[in-house]
Amino acid sequence: MLRFAQGYGEAIEGELIVSAHGFNARYDMDRQKGVFARPGHDLYGESIAGKIFVFATPKGGIATSWALADLRRRGLAPLAILCRRANPVVVQGAVLAGIPIADGFEVDPVEYLKTGQRVRLDPARGELTIL
Repeated sequence: MLRFAQGYGEAIEGELIVSAHGFNARYDMDRQKGVFARPGHDLYGESIAGKIFVFATPKGGIATSWALADLRRRGLAPLAILCRRANPVVVQGAVLAGIPIADGFEVDPVEYLKTGQRVRLDPARGELTIL
């Protein structure tokens, strides 16, 4: 079990998809298809829909907030967002879209967690359990 300092949202279980890159929902994603569309991104062509998305850091400005909400409306949003260190924009976007979010892990989640693992995220308890 991993502990983290801050979280928001309901407890959820799902499969991980992990990226060592930063994330901007507006500029990295094709929001019509729900896949990474920026060449050079380590998840290029992949979808985060219905998965728990682990990434290094948020990047960019306020567009991520409404872009996450747009992905949610289209049914293409991640189940949850985990990152090394969130910023106010990605937190605002997660809350707006109703996506659980966590950061401040006791270990680096990008290095420790692997794509395909199933986990249970409990933001209220500050716990991530690998199933």
